[in-house]
Amino acid sequence: MPRLLNIPTSKPNCGSVWVAFVLLGISALNTQAKIVLTVPQQVRLSANFSTQQLTISWFGGEATTFDLIILRTEFNETVFYNTVPAVVNQDGGRHQWTWTSVEPLECTSLSVKIRSRDGTTKSEWSEPQILEGRDLPSNSGYQMYPQDRVVPVGANTTFCCIVEEGKEFRELLYGSTKMNVKRLSRRSYATTAVNQNLSGRTGTNVICLFKDLDKLAGSVVFVGYPPLPTNFECITHDLTSAVCSWDRGRDTNLYGKRKTKYSINKRDCEVSKCVLPQWDGNWTLVAVNPLGQYSLTYSAELLHRVVPVAPDKLAGTTHAWNATVQWQWPYDSYSTLALVCQVRLASRNILHRNVSGVGVRSVFLPHLHPNTKYSVRVRCGSQNHFVKWGNWSKEFNFTTRSSAPEAPDVWMWMNRDNTVRVMWKPLTQWQSHGVLTGYQVTLWNLEENEKQTSNLSPKDNSLNLTGWASITGDKKAIATVKAKNAKGMSQPSSIMLGVIDDKSAPLAQTTYTSSGFSLSWQHNDNRTCSYLVEWCEAVCTPDCTVDWIRLDAGSTHVSIKDSIVKFQPGVRYNFSVYECPSTSPVLIQRWQGYIQELPRFTSVNLEINQQYCDVVLSWEEIPLAGRGGFLRGYKVYINNFSNFTLLADLSPKIRTFTVKDLPTSTYEFIVKAYGSAGQDTVSTATIRLKQCADGLILEILAALGIVTLLLTIVSCFCYKKRRWVKMAFYPDIPEPKLPGDWSRTQGPLDVKPFPHSMVHIIEKPERDFSKDTLVIIPEEEDYDGEGIGDEPVDMDEPQLLRYYNQVVDERPIRPRFPDSSVSSSSSVDSANTDVTYTGIQTSHSSLVFPSESQGFSEGFQPHSGLSLSSGDRGEGYHPQMHSVALGGNLASPEPIVQPHDVGSGGYKPQNSWLLDSPTEGDENSPAPSLGSPTSVASTQFLLPDGERHEEKRQQPSSATSWFTNLLSSAKP
Repeated sequence: MPRLLNIPTSKPNCGSVWVAFVLLGISALNTQAKIVLTVPQQVRLSANFSTQQLTISWFGGEATTFDLIILRTEFNETVFYNTVPAVVNQDGGRHQWTWTSVEPLECTSLSVKIRSRDGTTKSEWSEPQILEGRDLPSNSGYQMYPQDRVVPVGANTTFCCIVEEGKEFRELLYGSTKMNVKRLSRRSYATTAVNQNLSGRTGTNVICLFKDLDKLAGSVVFVGYPPLPTNFECITHDLTSAVCSWDRGRDTNLYGKRKTKYSINKRDCEVSKCVLPQWDGNWTLVAVNPLGQYSLTYSAELLHRVVPVAPDKLAGTTHAWNATVQWQWPYDSYSTLALVCQVRLASRNILHRNVSGVGVRSVFLPHLHPNTKYSVRVRCGSQNHFVKWGNWSKEFNFTTRSSAPEAPDVWMWMNRDNTVRVMWKPLTQWQSHGVLTGYQVTLWNLEENEKQTSNLSPKDNSLNLTGWASITGDKKAIATVKAKNAKGMSQPSSIMLGVIDDKSAPLAQTTYTSSGFSLSWQHNDNRTCSYLVEWCEAVCTPDCTVDWIRLDAGSTHVSIKDSIVKFQPGVRYNFSVYECPSTSPVLIQRWQGYIQELPRFTSVNLEINQQYCDVVLSWEEIPLAGRGGFLRGYKVYINNFSNFTLLADLSPKIRTFTVKDLPTSTYEFIVKAYGSAGQDTVSTATIRLKQCADGLILEILAALGIVTLLLTIVSCFCYKKRRWVKMAFYPDIPEPKLPGDWSRTQGPLDVKPFPHSMVHIIEKPERDFSKDTLVIIPEEEDYDGEGIGDEPVDMDEPQLLRYYNQVVDERPIRPRFPDSSVSSSSSVDSANTDVTYTGIQTSHSSLVFPSESQGFSEGFQPHSGLSLSSGDRGEGYHPQMHSVALGGNLASPEPIVQPHDVGSGGYKPQNSWLLDSPTEGDENSPAPSLGSPTSVASTQFLLPDGERHEEKRQQPSSATSWFTNLLSSAKP
């Protein structure tokens, strides 16, 4: 059977728990009793107004942190409130804390209260302690704080102004800037200058202005830098004492009592140098000013820092070409010191020469120039341990002795008259080696081996050889020049004399730049001679100034700027370069140029002439002396007092101009010369043109020539058309000729008309007294007074035409109907001739008929008894000039066509007659015929048949046809 186990259990002890709670309560009561803090006692305030710091001290018991509050007393405004740790002063057991105020402590009264703090446990506040400001009623005057404050660059400074009791504040100015202000108390106002810049040497003014303008308060602030010296070192001059120096570095901008003060090893020193009597080997430099201090240290051995003093008492021994200079040392210790000295020799140039040795005291100066003034200065340094050069000695001056002068620079000048002038450059003081006494010139004629010598004064620098010798070719003579002074004569300078061809060398233009006249030429590799460049004024008189410069072989460029020839604006200068100038000069290049071109040209001498109808202007060339620049051309203007016109712009080589075909008037011509810089003086000439007779003659001749040409053309044309002209204007009057023998005795010719020779008048023109015509008048015997047209006509009676010889009857044509027939030989007017036409052939185109539809439809029948008659008056015989077209009906109201309307030229009487028979008018019938006219006193026909038909073939039918024939006929 299983067994049962019995496990015993214990009961809790209630008394022990109660005891624990009691103990905890007692401990809490004890802890609460320890947390109680004491109020800080005996609070004291200590103010440092210059630094604006307030030191607060008190007794605070066991607490280590305190709450501190600072108030502006009058307005009870909090200035500072914070929990601060406090350090216990071991001497008195007081707690102490320092506060730096932004505003000066004088501005207003401050109240300070303190309480102890331990975590969240605080004590009560202490009684307030008041730091009285200067704004109390007891201080009733106006005040400004801080006064004469020194601050570093970039600082912020607060200024306050206390207004006088009873006055009102107006504004605060920092320099000239109006500032924003804050009120601290009833009488105190403050402003803050932020990031201040360097002030002036006397500081920056801060001014407080009141509404009472006669009073103000102010202060001065000085803004600068703390000291920062550099390059501190010490040296010795006498191998005993020490001379220390340094650089002050940047300027602190503080002066007077605020300047930086220096000291070395606690010995006060000057600003940048301090002399110590003994060599210490180690030195410390301290620099102090109101903004701070800075220190530097230096150490060195004595012999490593030796810098000799300046040599003293210089003296010298001089000769013509060298000199010796001596000096002394002020310290005996230099006699054993290795030195190196530098000599500065100055005359035309400055030269430096070095000399070294132990205790060196002199120097030898070779290669000097005679009769030349020199100045010498000497300085030295340590040779073994060179630190730097010592100071320069005083200047020592001396003059070398005289010697024979140098050889002069000789050249020749060819005058315009081909005479030679020998020239040489005056010797300078540097070259003369003394005072010159004159020049000796010798001319040696090589052909005759003769010499001529002349002595000239020191002021002469040329000699004209015109009176000495006649030089006709190259290399005929040699000129030699020597200079003289008290010590002797120079070496001779010679030049080969001869004529130089100056026309073959090319001529170019050169311009002046900042470096002068720039000249360049090609070098001849086959020659190794030197070059000589010569220049002078272009208008050079025989005694003009000429300058030149010699160049080494191979030179190809030179710039001419400074010269004894004084370059002036508006003056032309000639430049020439010669090859081998000493032996056989050859001119290889020429130039012309101006230092500055001016618009200055003298007026030309303008001449004006009239040639026929033209005006010729001419002028002379402007001389070089009258040109202020290169001549670019001439401008010619015309002024007819109403218009100013440019006529031409001519090249400089053209000096004549012709103005053609001007009408008769007064003209003013102006010629202006111009260059690159412009144009200046003008030349004017006025002319009044005369009547151009030659021009009128030419016009007449031209007109005559044109007329002659036209007449020639017309004559040729008329000659080629002579037959037409003759037929049109002068036709032949045909004579009445008939074939066969028609001769008979004088008497009337009785011709029997054909039965059908009846003429019907279809038109009756108005009477024209100016026309000659041949009309048909019917015989009186053939008409019985009755009308014609519709009645049958007797064709058996002959038709009689009355022919008016040399008479023109201008009466109107009227038909007559005679009572009885008479023979053709009936008596008529003495001016009339009766003609009977028999069988004259006429052409279709020359007869006028009514159309078939009109004439024959109306019953047209030819009338055998009708004849045409002209009046009794006659003005010459012109029957052949006009014709009358007949047709129609006598009763027709239309007038007879005027003769000139039918045809205006040629003889056409036969074309006016009607057909002999109506049947002959058919298209296929031969040409119709009309009776040929015959004279009553002659048995001959007036028109022969052959010529009549030939003329009919050649005569035009109308005005249109003869004009067409005129244009179409090419040959007569």
